[in-house]
Amino acid sequence: MSTSIAHKKRRLRSDYIYHQTHRTRWFDNDMYAHLNNTVYAMLFDSIINTYLITHCGMDPFTHNNPTLTTPDPSSTTTTTSSSTPPKFKSSQVGIMVSSYCDYFSSVSFPDILDLGLRVTKLGNSSVTYEVGVFKEGEEEVKVVGGYTHVFVARETMRPTREGMEVGVRRGLERLVVSDTAVGGGGKGAKL
Repeated sequence: MSTSIAHKKRRLRSDYIYHQTHRTRWFDNDMYAHLNNTVYAMLFDSIINTYLITHCGMDPFTHNNPTLTTPDPSSTTTTTSSSTPPKFKSSQVGIMVSSYCDYFSSVSFPDILDLGLRVTKLGNSSVTYEVGVFKEGEEEVKVVGGYTHVFVARETMRPTREGMEVGVRRGLERLVVSDTAVGGGGKGAKL
């Protein structure tokens, strides 16, 4: 087992900064009586996009009318609230460029799951997320997966020279962790 996989297998709930609960459905099970692989992609998409909408100003429902009052990149003011300032609406979209999923133990209906989210890499225009899947009442991680987004201009679907918008970056910075801890999970500020 590679070091990366070994570290992921030792993840704890506390290694993740943002959490979301998911109640499994009968429909989620496959013929082997565990969650179908495609359900994990939906779970990852759900927690990541919930965070982007609630903390990064990436509201898909107002995408045709983004607010022109984006934060000034040269500003040194930082917000201490739990979300991006309400006036910020991103004019970018995140395009998935890669994904992965490592399975350690199965879950199935009627399990209640706790999803944990963290950012393992934050670049100029890209971000790599990691999602841990835990069964309610258990500390052992069942699945670790995620994907990489590249943020692009909505109109051209191409990265901009400026990279990701400041409001999006500020929200994502709150999820950044490093993998320097012995158990594999770096710590970040809790939301």
